[in-house]
Amino acid sequence: MSVTSEDADPSGQRAAAHPAAANTQPNRVTFNRIELHRILNLYGRMVADGEWRDYAIDFLKDRAVFSVFRRASEVPIYRIEKDPRLARKQGMYSVISATGLILRRGHELERVLLVIDRKLAVV
Repeated sequence: MSVTSEDADPSGQRAAAHPAAANTQPNRVTFNRIELHRILNLYGRMVADGEWRDYAIDFLKDRAVFSVFRRASEVPIYRIEKDPRLARKQGMYSVISATGLILRRGHELERVLLVIDRKLAVV
């Protein structure tokens, strides 16, 4: 007995016809929930202090980048990058200034972000 198109669920037919299509999304590096929570906590404090005003998140094939802007029309003042290829070498997390200088690199996000926290704590 054949199933007619009226009786079948159309989403089930598409899934059966293209089983590999569901997993064809390219692999991208992303921040996990804990990392993003820590970065957004720092961002929120800096916005409250009036230091930062905007941000952008880019998930690329080789790295994830959280860019921080003082003004929306400027270049980012800091970039927080996660590059898993460097995990066994220098550490996958890094903070990069607007000039491209790597301020700190390491294996733990918490310690890498201290370079931004400490800079504003010293008065």
